[in-house]
Amino acid sequence: MLRHTGERRSFAHNLRLAILLCLNAGFINAAGFIAFAVLTTNVTGHAALLAVHLTSGQWRAARMVALWLLLFLSGAFASSFYIGKVGRHRSFAYTVPILVIIVLLLLVAVFGSGYKHTLPETEYFAGSLLFAMGMQNALVSMVSGSVVRTTHLTGMFTDLGIDLSSALLSRKNLTPTLKRRLLLRLAIIIFFLLGGVAGGFAFQGIRFNAFYFPVALLLVVIFYDYFRIRFKQIIRHKLRR
Repeated sequence: MLRHTGERRSFAHNLRLAILLCLNAGFINAAGFIAFAVLTTNVTGHAALLAVHLTSGQWRAARMVALWLLLFLSGAFASSFYIGKVGRHRSFAYTVPILVIIVLLLLVAVFGSGYKHTLPETEYFAGSLLFAMGMQNALVSMVSGSVVRTTHLTGMFTDLGIDLSSALLSRKNLTPTLKRRLLLRLAIIIFFLLGGVAGGFAFQGIRFNAFYFPVALLLVVIFYDYFRIRFKQIIRHKLRR
């Protein structure tokens, strides 16, 4: 999923990446919302909330929301800057941002048990998740060539609506490209929702330990290509014997 970039990247690579990281984003969004009453994978609602706080003169709340917007932006900037510096054609360029996301999730999982619902704690915990999701969205966009988005669905529903109308207008002559686009968009939406359901149930059941699950998913993303290659090598070796 991370080894192939540019012209070497196939639809199957993007589909696998979308499934795993949309599950991850949906899980974190739901668990984070239940934990902190903050949406942590997108910023559209926060922009509207910032405007409301500014117009009502709630400067403390406005500062907090502005910080969250800045943290999501900073996460996207840090991830894309590092990948661009190392070279987006290098598969290991995507590993470091994922490791940073893992560390942030581990911090939430470990220290979340002491969360006392104070405003500063909410700022730190929710801000950490927003920074992490900004990093994830940027790295997925870069590795997939802006084909896959994993942390929000507004644009995805819009694109799906456009593609469905195109499919209806040309239903007797659906192109393979259009079919692949429809499948990818549906996979992103479905697995984001499934991740949200899983995150909601997990957090209600095991509280902050639930954040270990997205850590495990990200480890699968990092090592998927390695284990897949090793498995193929073992199979080939046994067949030759």
